[in-house]
Amino acid sequence: GLNFIDLMVRQGNIDNPPKTPLVPGFECSGIVEALGDSVKGFEIGDRVMAFVNYSAWAEVVCTPVEFVYKIPDDMNFSEAAAFPMNFVTAYMMLFEVANLREGMSVLVHSAGGGVGQAVAQLCSTIPNVTVFGTASSFKHEAIKNSVTHLFDRNADYVQEVKRISADGVDIVLDCLCGENTGKGLGLLKPLGTYILYGSSNMVTGETKSFFSFAKSWWQVEKVNPIKLYEENKVIAGFSLLNLLFKQNRGGLIKGVMDKLLNLYNSKKIKPVVDSLWALEEVKEAMQRIHDRGNIGKLILDVEKAPTPLMANDSTETSEAGEEEEDHEGDNENKERMPFIQ
Repeated sequence: GLNFIDLMVRQGNIDNPPKTPLVPGFECSGIVEALGDSVKGFEIGDRVMAFVNYSAWAEVVCTPVEFVYKIPDDMNFSEAAAFPMNFVTAYMMLFEVANLREGMSVLVHSAGGGVGQAVAQLCSTIPNVTVFGTASSFKHEAIKNSVTHLFDRNADYVQEVKRISADGVDIVLDCLCGENTGKGLGLLKPLGTYILYGSSNMVTGETKSFFSFAKSWWQVEKVNPIKLYEENKVIAGFSLLNLLFKQNRGGLIKGVMDKLLNLYNSKKIKPVVDSLWALEEVKEAMQRIHDRGNIGKLILDVEKAPTPLMANDSTETSEAGEEEEDHEGDNENKERMPFIQ
């Protein structure tokens, strides 16, 4: 699986990144080739999906058994590689952190992405949940049925939400950070929960930019605990990778995966795969995520041959990071991407 955090790793926008050379990637699917001496519950030949603390983008992966899960019979390998990060993140935020219940409302940014689509599907399993989503305009037709109210990501979504729900929303899921933090907190109803689970606004051009990083950081509204107390609001953060690999909560995640697989087997949720890419195409695949061109998850397939490029294709990243944000999704590059047929 290819996630936005992989772009942040590449740019160094994370705390204590591993020293190079390193193999990126945090989730994968495949067939068990070998077992540790004390491993039980798995056999060679089993179809599995797994979390990996880096090194997932490879033909052979090794990871502790607590991070490995069997794939349901009717789930293919591409769906399995798209499942763990997106759905566990969405489930944990909605049900473990925000306590989603019947009749609540949720605002999710990047509604067309992998986590956004997982959030929308999980919300549909609870009666009368209203989902507000922001996404690039070219994605609206494809995802309009997955959310209740859909807004252009460049529009004034705060006023659009308040026009529909004057009191705001119960849950805000923010993967953007920057100025959206203050907007999200302002939209919360009393007893509402704002959850930051990413900071994609800090990724702009091809290389890490101190000025872009500083701009995003200074746009974050400083939170006053007394104000939270007076307004009865909750602010939270969520990092699945830290929970797994730094805070040793693999057992908790296993319980969540069991619930999610039950929902999958009941046909209530299904991972959305945007496209498959050869390992040699990782640069183009990361560019597609950078430009927010994907609907659902991008998958690196070790058995896939590279797709020939047309003569007018370009995979170069613009240096004008902020301008790139404004024109996202409008580039012709997305038309030639190797979509699953």
